[in-house]
Amino acid sequence: MNPAHEPEHIAVSKSKGIKIDWQDGHHSEYTCAYLRDECPCATCTGAHGTEPQKSDYSKPQANPFQMYKAAIKMTSVEPVGNYAIRIVWNDGHSTGIYSYEHFRRICQCQECAGKGKAS
Repeated sequence: MNPAHEPEHIAVSKSKGIKIDWQDGHHSEYTCAYLRDECPCATCTGAHGTEPQKSDYSKPQANPFQMYKAAIKMTSVEPVGNYAIRIVWNDGHSTGIYSYEHFRRICQCQECAGKGKAS
């Protein structure tokens, strides 16, 4: 496996997000809202030829007087083999399996943003 896709350490905060230190020395941080919006499941991506059902938790609220909406949080996080993490969200969504390759691909750090996408 590519060292860029192998985590050395993963720190999970169910209310804040996930931080990953990669074996190649890279460091990535993901907020809960961003991870939920980047869910790789078939429903969210439209992989079965259906309309993608992407969430927009990381989008700023257009109306400051909008009805209260609970913050997105992880209710559980579990490893899937040696290649991914399954996240269950407090909005009821639970079908996303986030591969380490996917985590690296969606990294938003300055270094990765400068390349367009992480390796």
